[in-house]
Amino acid sequence: MTSMEGTAELNSWREELESLVEDTGIPFAGDGIGILTPESTTNQSLFESVNTEETAESFNDQIKGFAKAWAELMTELGKGCKDVVQQTLLTEESYIVKKTKGPLKEVSVKLRFFNEFLPEDRDPVHAWSVIFFVFILALAALTVNKYDSNHQTVKKVYVHPPSAVRVMLPDGRYMAYCEVGVPADKARFSLVTPHSFLSSRLAGIPGVKASLLEEYGVRLITYDLPGFGESDPHPNRSLSSSALDMSYLAEAVGVKGKFWVLGYSSGSLHAWAALKYIPNRIEGAAMFAPLINPYESSMTKEEMSGTWKNWTRRRKFLYYLARRFPKFLGYFYHRTFLSGKHGQINKWLSLSLWNKDKTLVKTSDFEEFWQRDVEESIRQGNTKPFIEESMLQVSNWGFSLMDLQVQRKCQRKGIFPWLQFMYGEAECELTGFLGPIHIWQGMDDMVVPPTMTDYVARVIPNAFLHRLPEEDHFSYFFLCNECHKQIFTTLFGNPQGPLDTVDVAPTKENGEVESTCADSAIGI
Repeated sequence: MTSMEGTAELNSWREELESLVEDTGIPFAGDGIGILTPESTTNQSLFESVNTEETAESFNDQIKGFAKAWAELMTELGKGCKDVVQQTLLTEESYIVKKTKGPLKEVSVKLRFFNEFLPEDRDPVHAWSVIFFVFILALAALTVNKYDSNHQTVKKVYVHPPSAVRVMLPDGRYMAYCEVGVPADKARFSLVTPHSFLSSRLAGIPGVKASLLEEYGVRLITYDLPGFGESDPHPNRSLSSSALDMSYLAEAVGVKGKFWVLGYSSGSLHAWAALKYIPNRIEGAAMFAPLINPYESSMTKEEMSGTWKNWTRRRKFLYYLARRFPKFLGYFYHRTFLSGKHGQINKWLSLSLWNKDKTLVKTSDFEEFWQRDVEESIRQGNTKPFIEESMLQVSNWGFSLMDLQVQRKCQRKGIFPWLQFMYGEAECELTGFLGPIHIWQGMDDMVVPPTMTDYVARVIPNAFLHRLPEEDHFSYFFLCNECHKQIFTTLFGNPQGPLDTVDVAPTKENGEVESTCADSAIGI
């Protein structure tokens, strides 16, 4: 009876276990608990292998879970910061809200009419935020495209092989020069031209025809200032040394007697110096938009304000650096014309241009002149000569333009000059520069404004001032055959040709003879 009861209990236990497991497809062997059968051993090893695979995959899951948890943490942190800002800074009682609520409300009311252009089913807050975002993206795309188009057209600076003729000056330095026109022994007039900033001996009179020089019997001599082009630098350069260099050059190249000097823009500084320090060698002067020291103390308030008002902020800042901290100019020069790439003349030199100049600088002829002259000017790759030239423009010249004014100066002999009336008339002589000074000034010039020329005409009343209506800084002096002829007629009168009849050089198909030196570059 007992065994039957035990068997019944065992059967009931098996039935209860089967009811709990249901039909899993795994047969129950019927052996006692704790006893492993071969089949159970196989199932256990399979379970262990599955657990091993799950353990290997769980490491990646842990990384993903960590990243997800970190993202959720940062999200919650951002929400917390947003709540803090809203509860502290954006409440009705906060200082920021009190100060900005009124102006923002007025702006919102004024701009509310824009909402009329939106569809009726659009929320203005959402719609205008999307429109603003799209506008920013479009603006950024246009800016990138503009930069790419400009970047693709940038031309690198080419350093040409040395080609200049050079003469040795008394101090052992070599100066490079170039001459066009009639030969020295046939020249009726000799014209020496110092170049301006960021220019070279190749500038001269841009685009002047050799046939025109021949017609007037002119020998045009241009040269590189110290440190520019192929000229050696000067250890202690000044305007007085510049005038002496000009005199030495004229003597070395065989200029007989006096010569004319031509100064254009900042190159006029060296022309003014020649009138002051070597007046006995100068026959006359031709000035085109002559630059003077913009800090000249003898200028009136009107002349000073008219000089500075149209200049760019960058140009004003560069003048300030040249006057106070000239060493810092090298940084800007390395980022512009010494960067190894070509650029636009108005950007490289921080110039303001008017209508005619804007049109002229975009022409291929002007661009060819400009780029070739820049390449020759910076061939030594040194910032020192450019810094020196900038300093000369804004520093004390060592003389005043008033010194060039023709004046009658009388001297009396004797110990007591106030008693000299007893001895007769005093001996008098004329001082200043006695030769003619012609000045051409474009009335629309924004590089060297007309107020500078007004100052020159006031302090040198004997100068001949030629005002040019509707002309700019470059338009009259550059690439203008008729203008060049007018200039030569004003300076030299009617054309008389060379001193002796000479053979005319071969001409081009159009019958004009172009110079071989001055036609390849320009400068300002």
